[in-house]
Amino acid sequence: METENGDDATSASVASLLPLASLSQQPYVSELLSFTLDRLHKEPELLRVDAERIQRQMQEVAVGNYRAFIAAADALLAIREEVSSIDKHLDSLITEIPKLTSGCTEFIESAEEILEKRKMNQMLLVNHSTLLDLLEIPQLMDTCVRNGNYDEALDLEAYVCKLSTLHPKLPIIQALAAEVKQTTQSLLSQLLQKLRSNIQLPECLRIIGYLRRIGVFSEYEMRLQFLRCREAWLTGILEDLDQKNAYEYLKGMINCHRMHLFDVVNQYRAIFADDTSGSEENYDGGLLFSWAMHQITAHLKTLKVMLPKITEGVSLSNILDQCMYCAMGLGWVGLDFRGLLPPLFEEAVLKLFSKNMSTAVENFQLVLDSHRWVPLPAVGYPAHSVGEENQEDVTPPSYLMEHPPLAVFINGVSAAMNELRPCAPLSLKHVLAQELIKGLQAVSDSLLRYSTTRMLRENESGLFLSLCRAFIEVAYPHCATCFGRCYPGGAALIMDAKSLYDGLGRLLTHSPSRELPKPVNDADGKTITENGDLPVVENGVNPAAEETEGTNEDEKEQPLQTEQKREE
Repeated sequence: METENGDDATSASVASLLPLASLSQQPYVSELLSFTLDRLHKEPELLRVDAERIQRQMQEVAVGNYRAFIAAADALLAIREEVSSIDKHLDSLITEIPKLTSGCTEFIESAEEILEKRKMNQMLLVNHSTLLDLLEIPQLMDTCVRNGNYDEALDLEAYVCKLSTLHPKLPIIQALAAEVKQTTQSLLSQLLQKLRSNIQLPECLRIIGYLRRIGVFSEYEMRLQFLRCREAWLTGILEDLDQKNAYEYLKGMINCHRMHLFDVVNQYRAIFADDTSGSEENYDGGLLFSWAMHQITAHLKTLKVMLPKITEGVSLSNILDQCMYCAMGLGWVGLDFRGLLPPLFEEAVLKLFSKNMSTAVENFQLVLDSHRWVPLPAVGYPAHSVGEENQEDVTPPSYLMEHPPLAVFINGVSAAMNELRPCAPLSLKHVLAQELIKGLQAVSDSLLRYSTTRMLRENESGLFLSLCRAFIEVAYPHCATCFGRCYPGGAALIMDAKSLYDGLGRLLTHSPSRELPKPVNDADGKTITENGDLPVVENGVNPAAEETEGTNEDEKEQPLQTEQKREE
């Protein structure tokens, strides 16, 4: 043990002394340290002999295997060249690797996109029938609208709205919602058009229900839209009436308002029942009242415009009756406008009577200006005298046929009275009396003007004075009697204005003192003059003319059938 320990120590010391010995030489060095001195002196020679031996062996090997060495040298040269080429290719490979990396990345991305599209196509194939149903919703909804299947159309619209809410970012869903919205507008237009037609309450309720489901209008706007559509329907009915015939137009308008305006108000009240909850949304705000007042105002304006175009009293009376009946019917819904009718009809009656009286005066003036003063055959009195006319008979005196101007005037007055009697407002009693008096005054003034502007021969002057006397004693009382048939006590109003013919009375009083034609008796004992003149009544007033308050409304005054006879 001690010897081994000594050897290890020696080796360590030798290694320390020969620090240049490599690890492969360490065993040989250790072996040299174990040699003796003699052995060490022989060691260089031994080493030289070994080197020579090895050299010879190497030469022998080189000579014997020279081909292998040459091949190895060639191989080494080729390897060097190949290694250089590989080095260059590695450099170019290192340069191209980023491009390869980017290309691979693009390929991966493209492959992912293709894969995603493939998945989508697979999903599309799986859900093909469902997607086809979705895409056909606009067309199906349009078909439902055209066929009147509004419930199904609104169900489809609600379904698409739900899809649009759930998938706000899907373009196909948004495009689908846009198409459905256009179809909904078409549905809305069709519903509003139905409101503009002749429909009853159940149909109105259904349409308003559809409009509420659409949700386009608020509650107030829906009420306003309902009234607008119904007004458009009423306006269309009125536009179809013939406005050239005022009587027929007013009859149609009154019937339209009597039936349809009543229905519209009831429909509105049934559909939009008053809400007692106090909600602002359901508050009417007087909308129905304003709309109804607008309709009544338009009705009254039309009456005011069209009534003056009616030229027959019977037609005015019929229109008044129908208006009263219409207003009474509308009174059940709070639209009784009977109190507003009298002023309109009073104005129409006054204009009609004034027009007829003006026509009578104009015709009198025309006939008077063209009249030839020649004696006409005596006609005689009727069976009763002028002062004995009863209340039932207001036939114009046939005596007036001897005086064509007066006959034309009385015919005109009779026509005016006939038009007045069917529709004679009591409030116009005094106004119409003044119109009649104005017409009589115009005739009196015309006769006075004629006497001062025309030069008449003696026989013509006698005939003219006979006409003036007939006007005072026959025509004037007859006009009062006719007016009394229209208004009880009306004859007295006319007779009280007898001062209007004072000028004619003075003309008759101051006429040249010549003998007027004397009255003669005909075969029946009726008193007439030779020229058909009536006997002069005291003060120029017929006492019995005031008793003209008859109540028979069905009998009309018979106008004179006159034909002026002129000498060629």
